[in-house]
Amino acid sequence: MADTVTDSATESFKMPRLDTRDEDFGPLLEVLLDWEGVSDAEVQKRVSQIIEDVRTRGDAALVELTRRFDRVEADSVEALTLSPERLEQAFDSLPDAQREALAHAAQRIRSYHRHQKSESWQYREADGTLLGQQITALDRAGIYVPGGKAAYPSSVLMNAIPAHVAGVREIVMVVPTPDGVLNDLVLAAAHVAGVDHVFTIGGAQAIAALAYGTESVPRVDKIVGPGNIYVATAKRAVFGQVGIDMIAGPSEILVVSDGGTDPDWLAMDLFSQAEHDEDAQAILVGWDAAHLDAVEAAIERLLPTLERAPIVRASLRSRGALIRCRDRDEALALVNRIAPEHLELSVADPESWLHEVRHAGAIFMGRYTAEALGDYCAGPNHVLPTSGTARFSSPLGVYDFQKRSSIIHCSAKGAATLGRTASVLARGEALTAHARSAENRIDD
Repeated sequence: MADTVTDSATESFKMPRLDTRDEDFGPLLEVLLDWEGVSDAEVQKRVSQIIEDVRTRGDAALVELTRRFDRVEADSVEALTLSPERLEQAFDSLPDAQREALAHAAQRIRSYHRHQKSESWQYREADGTLLGQQITALDRAGIYVPGGKAAYPSSVLMNAIPAHVAGVREIVMVVPTPDGVLNDLVLAAAHVAGVDHVFTIGGAQAIAALAYGTESVPRVDKIVGPGNIYVATAKRAVFGQVGIDMIAGPSEILVVSDGGTDPDWLAMDLFSQAEHDEDAQAILVGWDAAHLDAVEAAIERLLPTLERAPIVRASLRSRGALIRCRDRDEALALVNRIAPEHLELSVADPESWLHEVRHAGAIFMGRYTAEALGDYCAGPNHVLPTSGTARFSSPLGVYDFQKRSSIIHCSAKGAATLGRTASVLARGEALTAHARSAENRIDD
């Protein structure tokens, strides 16, 4: 990606600025936030062909497509399968510091997600009727882990551990390995997270295999995990056949500062999201003009020191902004308007803000809570709603791997009472078989 950016790493850079006082602020904000994640017709056509190929030819299609797209020579899916022993070997081979970091992060993520686990419940009415809800885990979950440009062991932990905590019986992981290169940190994370099966396949073909099953890849009930446009398009296409977590857009951060946080810290917080890719979004909101100037200066000074400076520069230029607002209330209004994936409240008393934040994927409170901590080891999940979908969506969690079944057990007296009500309503809808079914249980 970096070679598509022509700017020199040392080029002077000014962060785009917006001001809520300006008459054109509203339209400019709309342009800044606009993101269309829907793939074009050509991508959809290619994905449909891949899905149909996998459905029709199973393992043979997976081997051929993996050879074509990932340049991996294999004669069977068995050759693309990693055993639990291989995952454990990867964990044991890591340097002590990496092994300890993985274990520490996994422990914190597991501990946090245990608090999310729902339990079955029921109650009995006066006439003896029993009502309730039974919670059960999915039988099998599929975890997609990106490969190629970067390795993401943290994604393995964040996707697999909630499934494990929920009680999912089998966790199936797919991960592309272009040119056959395996990443031991990713494999070690799969071992730590309790993944049962790992297949080194990726792209739309991996999503199709998880959704429909092949001779070797078991069919799953839900697919979670991020991927490129082909993966996202395939997830959208198989939804309904299986469940999916979400269609995620580029990473985002919105930082609100009251002027008391070190400008260098804030610059690096913005960079931490902008370095993902050129479409990532990093915005800072504040009402202290001098402070915004200081952050802008820190950005210009620190940007050339980054390894991924060209990507960061492209991201900040096209989708980043420093926004000056009038006060705290206007900052909160912007938070709820933007509904960011990551929200940093870099303010003196963040807890006093919390009850007024209605829309955000994850909220990082106070000057010392960098968003990057949440990406790896704080505990809460880093799979979060993007592109404003925090208005109606939540982070990935244990609840995504659990189902709820309603429980109804009528006593004779309860059936008679409910039957009279149901009969009236059913006849009002002209559904007489419904009415007569309910009436049969009425004991006069």
